Amino acid sequence: MAISSDTTETMADLRTQFRRFLADAPKPPGLRNYGPTPTVDDIEPGRAWHKYLAANGYVCLHWPVDYGGADASVAYQAVFAEECAHAGVPRQLGITAIDLAGPILIKFGTAEQKSRYLEPIRLGDHVWTQLFSEPGAGSDLAGVRTKAEKTAAGWRIGGQKVWSSAANSAQYGLLLARTGSEPHRGLSMFIVPMDADGVSVRPLQQMDGETKFNEVFFDGVELSDDALIGEPGEGWAIAMVTLGRERLTLGSQAVGMFKLHERMVEAARDRDLLDPVLARSMTRLWARMWLLRYTWQRAIDEGDTASAAFSVLKLMTSETDQDLGDLATEVLGTDACVDPTDGSDESELVRAMMVGRAQTILGGTSEIQRNILGERVLGLPKEPR
Repeated sequence: MAISSDTTETMADLRTQFRRFLADAPKPPGLRNYGPTPTVDDIEPGRAWHKYLAANGYVCLHWPVDYGGADASVAYQAVFAEECAHAGVPRQLGITAIDLAGPILIKFGTAEQKSRYLEPIRLGDHVWTQLFSEPGAGSDLAGVRTKAEKTAAGWRIGGQKVWSSAANSAQYGLLLARTGSEPHRGLSMFIVPMDADGVSVRPLQQMDGETKFNEVFFDGVELSDDALIGEPGEGWAIAMVTLGRERLTLGSQAVGMFKLHERMVEAARDRDLLDPVLARSMTRLWARMWLLRYTWQRAIDEGDTASAAFSVLKLMTSETDQDLGDLATEVLGTDACVDPTDGSDESELVRAMMVGRAQTILGGTSEIQRNILGERVLGLPKEPR
């Protein structure tokens, strides 16, 4: 059944329904709210949790009913994401398969591709990774250099990707590669089996001790013709579809921010540090988080993931999350030097401080978001290039 009603009363009822379901749901041992990307250790409990959600109709909410989804409104999806954040559980196994690969295959894929890949994605059987960013092409995807050369049997891939989330656990990758010389029209999208000959994955250890990101190398990887999604040269248009999906659930991060903010206030009180200066800083951040929450609400009310509001949302989320993490140094003092993996009361705040460093880079840098808003929304002159 399609789920599209988003009246205030209906949303309030749904929120209660979601909260009750999540509270009563059995949690697999080892399950934690690992965010959009699982680590290797998160795969087993994350998959078990995903299968439970799938059995109860709580995955692929934005997919059409014909493909096992719920055809849910943006508001419905956002409320479910928010309640998962409240409950401290992931809303699915990982972001790439359901939120990025799935919609792309539904919109651009062949009947055979849909039949082969969509159901394992829905059931959580397959983890996917996004193979977009490169050492010289992060926020500017038009600079992608990884090449896909046409062969008699299909395509040969050569190049390198980096910051590929969950690549060390993935069965498939969504690859943006260059098939022509034009910056945008020379890009194409492919499906890459991550166990194919010539694919090498090297995990990158983060400051917080986790290895969610990876380098991926392609050394003469042979792909068949049916690995191409859409037509040659459609890669840029397909990639743009993924960006709106990535930003849809950013607002749910505000829930985690509020919980983290409360934890910092408690830590400051425990240390007798909550003087007027620190209290003022915390109050300002608290106000910014509410502004973020309402910006998110305006964005989902529009129901358009291509809306400029999502660039505002991405920028606000990144900057606020980073500033909140930085506040941990003022609260913890020398305790900020503890091991972020030791499970202590301080380690949660230390991880927030470390992960906050990446927020203004991942998913599109703050500089790029400001350019988008300035040039495409405000109509300002383009940045000299």
